[in-house]
Amino acid sequence: MGTGSWKGPGPKARHATGMIDPMPHLFSPLTIRGATIPNRVFVSPMCQYSSHDGFATDWHFVHLGTFAVGGAGLVIAEATAVQPNGRISPQDLGIWQDGHVDALARIAQFVHGQGSVAGIQLAHAGRKASCHRPWEGQGILPQDQGGWLDVVAPSAIPFSDTYPQPHALTSGGIAAIVAAFADAAARAWDAGFRVLEVHGAHGYLLHEFLSPISNLREDKYGGSFENRCRMTLEVVRAIRTRWPERAPLFVRLSATDWVEGGWDIEECVDLARRLAAEGVDLVDCSSGGNASHQRIPAAPGYQVPFASRIRRDAGVLTGAVGMITEANQADRIIAAEDADAVLLAREMLRDPRWAQHAAQALGHEVPWPAQYLRAAPARVPTRRSWTMDA
Repeated sequence: MGTGSWKGPGPKARHATGMIDPMPHLFSPLTIRGATIPNRVFVSPMCQYSSHDGFATDWHFVHLGTFAVGGAGLVIAEATAVQPNGRISPQDLGIWQDGHVDALARIAQFVHGQGSVAGIQLAHAGRKASCHRPWEGQGILPQDQGGWLDVVAPSAIPFSDTYPQPHALTSGGIAAIVAAFADAAARAWDAGFRVLEVHGAHGYLLHEFLSPISNLREDKYGGSFENRCRMTLEVVRAIRTRWPERAPLFVRLSATDWVEGGWDIEECVDLARRLAAEGVDLVDCSSGGNASHQRIPAAPGYQVPFASRIRRDAGVLTGAVGMITEANQADRIIAAEDADAVLLAREMLRDPRWAQHAAQALGHEVPWPAQYLRAAPARVPTRRSWTMDA
């Protein structure tokens, strides 16, 4: 189990002195391995479809830097492809070559300079690759518009009629992708990111292997639960050989496919337990994305029970996501120990300074940049650069 994993009893445990630890709250720090994240407000990875040949641009710098200026404890860069054919669209961010590092390093340095922690999500889109970026169309992107033919998946099953027909990966192809994740992790560290997240959710490649809906293989990567989990566990093991021991490792999982006969919460708890034993520190608990006929009962906080269940039954830190928009709502999730952090996406787009506004509403302090102190509430401290513990 990772050194940052929750092992119980919780933060309210009584010490020998008879004192009780303070109730955790949204703006209490969270220490995982050698990293202390200043608060529990995390920015979810959000694809921007704004790169060129995988290179980060000024858009990414401003997009991610704004959240750090706004006081978020952890800012996670979008799904970043470990192979060129693992991009959702030609405009996805990439980290499959050393040349990508410098532009990413500029972002990580700025985020840390604001007192936040810079993270990055590594991904392979699998059968959801070679598609239009959302505002330019849906589904298959023709080759003459930048699409590619080598779309891969566990089995030759397209996501839907409007998505590319994938090729089933060979064992050699699987090994190459596992190695690509490990190489990408080393580049992420070189770029200055200090939290790494593996994307195993939303119908992308690793999720495709986990789910019996998309994985019909008859070799050691298909069939049984153990076989369907094999590639995800291999990726985590490979990353841990290249990602420093003192640095936190997260995995995003879809807790359920929201369809009968698909991946479900029982299997997700089992996998989370195995991931923790391999050095994963936090499971980012989302859901869905692997079936075009899914029926999601979306409502405020509808995915929080997944984070609570996995935290309790797998004994690992969790992050809660999905329609978390209000300060009191987020604070209750942490105080009730349903999750150890909340991850916000759309709400951050609506209000990049959500963390500062939430802190003010809850009566806590989030340091502000010195340049903005004239607009800050009274007695707000200035921000210091973030560094990882030795």
